[in-house]
Amino acid sequence: MTDTRTLRRKSDNEVVCIACGQVLPRADAREYDKYGDRWDRAGKDFEYLCKPCHRDCCHQPRNGLEETLIRAEGEHADTQAFITEYYTLVSDDISTES
Repeated sequence: MTDTRTLRRKSDNEVVCIACGQVLPRADAREYDKYGDRWDRAGKDFEYLCKPCHRDCCHQPRNGLEETLIRAEGEHADTQAFITEYYTLVSDDISTES
């Protein structure tokens, strides 16, 4: 997996959309806070979306989705391992809700 932390900013004035990879001026981008609270800015590094990708996002509550994705990513270097771990985590969450 590509480490998006190295792709977030091209410079202070340019950012990279995390969805499509487009490089655009920071002023034309939308901040994306993977924890869902972009108003609490202390100690955070934001990621960015271009306007079309931002419009395409679901703006509904994510109920722990980002935390699950981060846990699934762990040390997994390949896509299949990530998907397997994500499925395991989601399956565990579903079984504890029942």
